[in-house]
Amino acid sequence: MADPTGAAEPTDATPNVSQVEVADVHSEAEAVAALDAKVDRGEPILQVRDLTKHFPLTQGVLFKRQVGAVKAVDGISFDLYQGETLGIVGESGCGKSTVAKLLMNLERATAGEIFYKGQDISKLSGKALKAVRRNIQMIFQDPYTSLNPRMTVGDIIGEPFDIHPEVAPKGDRRRRVKELLDVVGLNPEYINRYPHQFSGGQRQRIGIARGLALNPEVIICDEPVSALDVSVQAQVINLMEGLQNEFNLSYLFIAHDLSIVRHISDRVGVMYLGKMAEIGSDEQIYEHPTHPYTQALLSAVPVPDPEAREHRERIILTGDVPSPANPPSGCRFRTRCWKAQDKCAEELPLLAIPERFKDSDTPAAHESACHFAEEKDVVNAA
Repeated sequence: MADPTGAAEPTDATPNVSQVEVADVHSEAEAVAALDAKVDRGEPILQVRDLTKHFPLTQGVLFKRQVGAVKAVDGISFDLYQGETLGIVGESGCGKSTVAKLLMNLERATAGEIFYKGQDISKLSGKALKAVRRNIQMIFQDPYTSLNPRMTVGDIIGEPFDIHPEVAPKGDRRRRVKELLDVVGLNPEYINRYPHQFSGGQRQRIGIARGLALNPEVIICDEPVSALDVSVQAQVINLMEGLQNEFNLSYLFIAHDLSIVRHISDRVGVMYLGKMAEIGSDEQIYEHPTHPYTQALLSAVPVPDPEAREHRERIILTGDVPSPANPPSGCRFRTRCWKAQDKCAEELPLLAIPERFKDSDTPAAHESACHFAEEKDVVNAA
């Protein structure tokens, strides 16, 4: 993705995690001021460390007691860099949307830290948390239910200004809403229409305009195109890329469609059952996957070329996805993995560069949570 300012792109050597520089603040006013600091392109803006979310399972009606927990997210770490797009992929139920809610502070983490400009946002409150939510916005998955049917488009896009009046003075809001409609490719004269008068793609553009209203630095995109037709998906993705270049945005892009994730992402993380299985640049993940789960995902992508389709090896996984309330010991993928050995059940693999690739300068030298990580030729259309 080209940057019109001429600033350097985040390189493929961008590490998954970097040193956290904790902001030295002693009051709410200092915390708010620190959140207004600018981050240079290519520097970490959001740093997640050992993020965990367990939903309790309880029994009883009057006297409830906890009998277990659904381990939706179980100790993941990554960095999001200013101006980049980090894609997150994985099966339904692997914890992607829970990660998005945790980053927005819509769910409270069970454990772990989420640093935004050096401050752990999971511990913020009051004006400081309000400032964080102004700078981190979200685009929701469903363009049909994420818009209030009783509000006009102007009211929907302008509602953030009621909470953060410092962004747009009251007399200037209508003009600002019309500008946002124009930015996302909608006629500003539509300001008085209701959501049911728009198509799915147009509704998602309204959702994007609402996300841009407060001039955020980070946008969490939770499957923003999964409910749209293929042709409309392309329009929305191209729009998001253009907006990223224009406003220097950072995206966390969650999706199932591997080809869309590759198109828009600088780096890609693969999740499985609450854990990060593999993470690296788009080239490393799509052309040189080393984790068996990533290889299986890529082998399932339809290939339009008949010759390539005939000669590729399909990886068919057996068994069902284990329950996150009772995940397997050791490696969580071992119950469906063709490489599984005793070590996989006894020892949890760390997300790290495999030993065999540590001293090499190949694209396979990226972080993979597998005891037996190795490259495998996978012909894919992504």
